[in-house]
This record gives sequence, structure tokens and C-alpha cells, in this order.
Amino acid sequence: MQHLTKNKNTVLFSTVLILVMGLSACAPLSAASNLIMPETNTASQPVAVDNSANQPAQSNPDVSVNPVPVAALEGTLRDIYQQVSPSVVNIQVVSQASATLNLPNGIPAPDNQLPGPQVQQALGSGFVWDKQGHIITNNHVVENATSIEVFFQDGTSYKAELVGADKDSDLAVIKIDAPASALFPVTIADSANVQVGDLAIAIGTPYGLEETMTVGIISALGRSLQVDNQALTGSYSIPDIIQTDAAINPGNSGGVLLNDQGQVVGVTAAIESPVQANVGIGFVIPSNIVSNVVPELITNGTYEHAWLGLSGGNLLPDIAEAMKLDRNQRGILVASVVSNGPAEQAGILGSSTQFDYQGTTINIGGDVITAIDGTATPTFDDLVSYLASSTKPGQKATLDIIRNGKAMTVDVTLGTRPTENAAQPSTSAFVTGQAYLGITGGSLVTDIAKAMNLDANQQGVLVVDIASGSPAEAAGLQGSNETMTLAGQDIKIGGDVITAVDNVAIDGINALRSELANFQPGDTVSLSILRGGKQINVDVTLAERP
Repeated sequence: MQHLTKNKNTVLFSTVLILVMGLSACAPLSAASNLIMPETNTASQPVAVDNSANQPAQSNPDVSVNPVPVAALEGTLRDIYQQVSPSVVNIQVVSQASATLNLPNGIPAPDNQLPGPQVQQALGSGFVWDKQGHIITNNHVVENATSIEVFFQDGTSYKAELVGADKDSDLAVIKIDAPASALFPVTIADSANVQVGDLAIAIGTPYGLEETMTVGIISALGRSLQVDNQALTGSYSIPDIIQTDAAINPGNSGGVLLNDQGQVVGVTAAIESPVQANVGIGFVIPSNIVSNVVPELITNGTYEHAWLGLSGGNLLPDIAEAMKLDRNQRGILVASVVSNGPAEQAGILGSSTQFDYQGTTINIGGDVITAIDGTATPTFDDLVSYLASSTKPGQKATLDIIRNGKAMTVDVTLGTRPTENAAQPSTSAFVTGQAYLGITGGSLVTDIAKAMNLDANQQGVLVVDIASGSPAEAAGLQGSNETMTLAGQDIKIGGDVITAVDNVAIDGINALRSELANFQPGDTVSLSILRGGKQINVDVTLAERP
């Protein structure tokens, strides 16, 4: 995973069901040992020379520095560090991963070189939640772990067990058997009070460097973070993400972001960076989501998200005009609804009229959602935010919609978001970076693989649809034209399955996004695909995104 996708106005359809992680701030365990300290050589050290006696005095009468606020800030930071650092832990994880040996043109590896299970080590951060030994971290830190060990500031360590995890909020709870006297729970703030420009303090374990504190500000609010859930169509999004320029690096995942009172306003989760290290863009899961999810994970081991069951995107001016609406009308254009889902049962209509938008054929004409329970939804993120913060499964909600130019209301009973092996409506998810492939698809799951007569453990990206005039169409890639029912939903299967890009294995939609982000328009890539159960290679010349 290289980068987080950015929200751009040119994105036609995201989805209530969508979520793709960027570069996680979780580091391999070997990162700590890769730091090389230069040897000290006093003979070659530069020597500072005091030339003050030879230089004229310089001053700027228009600039003055008041040492009192600086000293006060330093004192505040020291106090916060002493207060919170005993609550922040280093988490070391061991998991089993099957190695993949990539040979050109699908050549099988010799019998004596077949890869076997590999021990994978990684590290992250976490923090003490209560005196009962519950530790909070990111799901991606402990996912698939066979061993979890927690290290405290004083050097003590404890084996931990997983209590509960929620992939769709990227949060997990682990538990250690430690005396209450050794546990110092953090104080949780209300993230709704966070404002751009506020002081932001991160404490975590970047590159295995325990108890590291960095300082910055809150750079932006209301970002959307996507996390791959390995379902057919990709992912769901975490709303209300906090952006900060406080340095966050691999290993900070699961650590804390604090306000100027030393209270937790969020959990550091991911960064966007071309160099897999901090460049001043860090993403933090807000504390209000943590406060909603964690108690459920402790009690039940899982968290149920409210689910509307539709895909759609922001209504753009040209599309509004094509639908005979005011160009300035804002809202969410419904692209499709899940069969037998809450939206379909409430009578919400998807889009079925073809429209050429900037050279791409899309469907328009569906319902436009302008509000939910009286809260305006000018963007898709606004809808996702409301569902996450203000609703529960089984709750009734009222949608304000525009249908065929007329305003009306529709009542809907929200469902429970399907788990990761349930299929979701397909989404044109490949919108990161500049290189354009032009497919709609998602990660291959076990039930779909079996239905396509593939190995149950086969991984890759199932191509559902091909965009007209796209590089994928020009290269002859094939979409899905068969239908199957999975978890009560009708989905399309039978298309090509992309398993590698230039011999780099692709295990799902997130990996494909990440790999394509390394290329530019005009680059030619070789796709390894499964078609009718047989592996073939297809060369595709990527294009500029329409």
C-alpha cells in the first residue's frame, strides 16, 4: 500500500460501502535495526568558529521574540510527555505469511525452491484504555497475528491476546494481564471540538524508537480514509479523519494524537508519502469514533456499522444540468442499490440513463440524496459521516431526495453492514494517481473463486466492468457477464482475474491500486490474468485519466 486516495471533484462515484488504506504507519520489525549510526571521528568533525568579534552587530527592530510563551510551551510539552508517555506502548507482532516466488511468464518454481510459510514480524504502537488491561491499537497492526507482545516505557513486557477488532474503522483491542498499578489509562477528548490550527502532539514508536514525541498542528478536518476490507468491491471509508503535520512514520500506527491538555483526540493510523516516511501529511482516526467502537469491541468482540446499501457519488454541475437540475444543486447521485438492501427496500432508485461525461460513459438519472434526518448531505462524505456518528443498525432514517426533478422524502430502516466475505456493489475504485487502466472490480473472495472454478485460496482482482475507450478495453481485458447470488446479493462474476502487474503479485484491490500508482500515463505494463482458469499475460498501455 503506497498512498491514500485523495478526494477529487472528478471522482464520479464512491460508495457507502467503500474504504482503501494508504501507506499504513506500521513498520516491519527489522526497521529498528536498519538505523545506522555514524561513527564518531573527532579528527574529521567540523569545528564551530566564533566570528562574532569580526562581524557587525545585526538587529531587526521590527522583529522581537518573547521568551515567556516559548518557555510556557516547552513546559507544557514536557508535562504532557511525562503525563502520557507511560500510557503509550510498543506492540511487536509475529504472523505467518506465505511467500510468493514471482517468475516471468508464469514459469513454476523448481520443487526444491517452492516457498513455504514465512515468519513475518512487525511493530506498531498502542495505548492503555483502562485498568483492566485493555490496549487500543490499529487493526492493521495486529491483523492475522499469531503472537502479540506489549512493551512499556519502563521495559516491562506482557503477552497480549486479541479481544476484538473492526477492520472498517481500523481499530482493535488487545488485553494484557498486568497489575492495575502499572496501567495508566489515557483521557479521551471530544474530537468534535478539534479545530484547524490546534496544537497536535503525537506519541508512538516510529521505526521501533519507543516513546517518540513529535509536535505539529491540526492541518485539516473531515478527510476520508479508506481501508481495504477484502470484499469483492473493495472497501468502506472512515469519515471525519483528522489530518496533521506532526511527524508520523511507520511504527506510529495505533499511537495517540493529543491536544494541548494531553487528551487523546485520535489514533494515528496512516500517512500519505511518496517515500514511505513522513512528509507532513498524517491521518488520524478521531476519538469520537474510537469512543463509539472500542466499548463494543471489548463487550462483543465486533462492531456493527449502520448500512444503507447503495453506491453513488457527488452530484457534479454538468451531471446536474444533464438531469435538468440547477447546476448549483448539491447532493449524492445514487448510482446503484444493493439487491434486497435497505435502500432498495425503501424504494431508492439507482441510475440507468447513459451519459457521456468527459469521454466516459456513465449512468445518471437516479435519486439525488440531499439530506438525512434533516442534516444536509452536499457530499458523499457527509452521508458517510452521519451514518457513522449518528445511526445504528435497525434505526429508521429519513432521506430527502430529488427524483425526476421533484423533492420528496423516503423513510429507510438501516441494516447492518455486511462482513468482509459478503459481496458489495462494484465500484470504479481505481482513481488514485495519474495512470489510468479503466476497470471496475474488486478483491477476489473465496465464494466467488469457487463459483468460478478457481482454487478457494486464489487471490487477485476480479474485473467486473471495462470502461468504454479505456486502456483495458484496448488491451482486450474482459469484464464479468455471469450472475451469482452471494449473501442475498446478485453480483457479476466470470471476468478476468488480475494476479500480477509486471510480475509483482496482486492479492487484492488495494495492492492493484498501490502498484498502478507507480506508473505514469504512457507506460506499458504486463498484467498476469486468469481467464477461464488459464493464466495468460496481457500488455496494457496506461493512459491519462479522463
